[in-house]
Amino acid sequence: MGDTASFARVVTERDVVPDLFPDADVLHGMPRVFATAYMVGLMEWACVEQIAPFFEQGEGSLGVHVDMSHVAPTPPGLTVTIESTVDAMDDRTIWFNVVLRDDHEVISTGRHQRAIVQWDRFQRRVDTKHLAEVPA
Repeated sequence: MGDTASFARVVTERDVVPDLFPDADVLHGMPRVFATAYMVGLMEWACVEQIAPFFEQGEGSLGVHVDMSHVAPTPPGLTVTIESTVDAMDDRTIWFNVVLRDDHEVISTGRHQRAIVQWDRFQRRVDTKHLAEVPA
């Protein structure tokens, strides 16, 4: 516990609210700023990068809980840096504290939980859903 990592990425023109769902007309008039959904995805990417070297063959992690604020806008072209710290862990889950900053200020703080999974076992569960009849 206490392991800290840093991860950074430049916000692109594709990472903005109006482009989040092209078929969502209601979003098209919104400001061209870093979308919360992309922010959460970037935070997950950072946490995965942090713990990936510790996985055994066939093992990985999946996000199972997110509790984050999004308190400041970030336009395309700025860099978002994520500082992630392992806060707690047990045999199958890892909790992170995260702080995200753009080139000017803190844009988000929060917590994230990841479950450690065996990919083959997880894929069997996914396959079961593919084969199941969808309720009417």
